[in-house]
Amino acid sequence: MTSKNSDMRKITTPIAAIIVIIIAVIIVNYPGLMDNTVTGDEPNNPTVCFNDDNDCFQIEIAITPEQMSQGLMHRESMDPDKGMLFIFQEEGIYPFWMRNTLIPLDIIWINENMTVVHIEENAQPCGPLSCPYITPDHEARYVLEINGGLAEQIVLRIGDNAAINYL
Repeated sequence: MTSKNSDMRKITTPIAAIIVIIIAVIIVNYPGLMDNTVTGDEPNNPTVCFNDDNDCFQIEIAITPEQMSQGLMHRESMDPDKGMLFIFQEEGIYPFWMRNTLIPLDIIWINENMTVVHIEENAQPCGPLSCPYITPDHEARYVLEINGGLAEQIVLRIGDNAAINYL
């Protein structure tokens, strides 16, 4: 029995070490996953603000592939002071589409310097035969979706600064 227990320890110890390493990598790369800052149920009310904090949106955060994939699909409405912020690990060109999205949206790309670099105003839900990608002209790290027409209403422009508060 002793040699079998010893053999089992030789197998389970490396497996346990690998699991610990994987968990550590996840925690380091996605720090918000270990608390409630990325669920959309945040007690600290994460926001994205523009125009010297005069125009703020309470946000749900999409950071995991599943959250990003779901986005605002199948929602019939959204309060005017709400939105969804997609957070990418690095800057890049991130196209969006409106598949299974039921409401028009303004889509705002924000770079790592917190500058608005592209705005797609009043993006419409996909039709039955086509669903084109909406591709920004510049790299961004964050993408904010808000109700269609609000970017114009708050006079949001490319070059404006954003304040993103979610941690």
